[in-house]
Amino acid sequence: MGRVKPGPSSDKGYNMTLVTFFQQLLNGVSLGSLYSLLAIGYTLVYGILGLINFAHSDVFMLGTYFTFFVIGIFVLPWWLSVVIAMGLCALVGMTIERVAYRPLRSAPRISALITAVGVSFFIQNLGLVTVGARPKGFPRPELMENVYSLFGIRIQGVVVWVPIISGVILLFLLYIIYRTKTGMAMRAVAKDMEATRLMGVNVDRIILYTFALGSAIAAAGGAMWAARYPQINPLMGIFPGWKAFTAAVVGGIGNVVGAMIGGMIIGIAEIMIPAAFPGLTGYRDAFVFAILIGFLLIKPSGILGEAQKEKV
Repeated sequence: MGRVKPGPSSDKGYNMTLVTFFQQLLNGVSLGSLYSLLAIGYTLVYGILGLINFAHSDVFMLGTYFTFFVIGIFVLPWWLSVVIAMGLCALVGMTIERVAYRPLRSAPRISALITAVGVSFFIQNLGLVTVGARPKGFPRPELMENVYSLFGIRIQGVVVWVPIISGVILLFLLYIIYRTKTGMAMRAVAKDMEATRLMGVNVDRIILYTFALGSAIAAAGGAMWAARYPQINPLMGIFPGWKAFTAAVVGGIGNVVGAMIGGMIIGIAEIMIPAAFPGLTGYRDAFVFAILIGFLLIKPSGILGEAQKEKV
């Protein structure tokens, strides 16, 4: 018998496996970039106040609805609707800080934590009462509907554009934090609030800016999340919020770059592990929280975080 040469089917099977790997990797990067945007809001507020703002995921949800209604009522382009939604969510974030958190700044930490949970439930139930629990279809921009082909890999536009837009937003945020006076003041308040106050900085205004910035970024993340998963409802922020909080802890809560890294780790793990082990697809959420538990046991401060005393 002669040697049997490999047929074209063998090569095709190998290529399909490689194509699938890169497609899933791109999906993971796209999802991770969204977790990074949401995680930044948690880490900004915690870095300054030592407070976990559980209402942040609901601001993320509001960003999707603001975008949805601006597009539907005023028939504006998607990108302009997102910018308007970012402005509205910035106002929401500032209102939450001024009304709910500032009066409790000198109260015990448990009071602020309970208030954060209460604000989250209030926004969720307000959404259920005003817009209803029925999911609504979110309009996806034409740019994200396109399908691109690269080296045999077919990539949907939303998978390409979400990380690109997220990257631009993250670079702009880093510019604000490390290249502007407001960013310098934010870092100073995070380091030592009382010393910064003694230097003549209006700490209350800086904290207000921090909430506005984090909320605006959450709104952008919410609009892109809805473009990726085009159905919205008032409870849609719960699971992305928990996973983004996990990303913030993994990266080192209080560290902006760490939140970006943690978001990428969580997003890629959530996509790639079920892709590698299809039988465990039903446990994809469990993998995320297993990563959190592992970091809490091995390195509680996260990848770039530093062990620090609780803020008082």
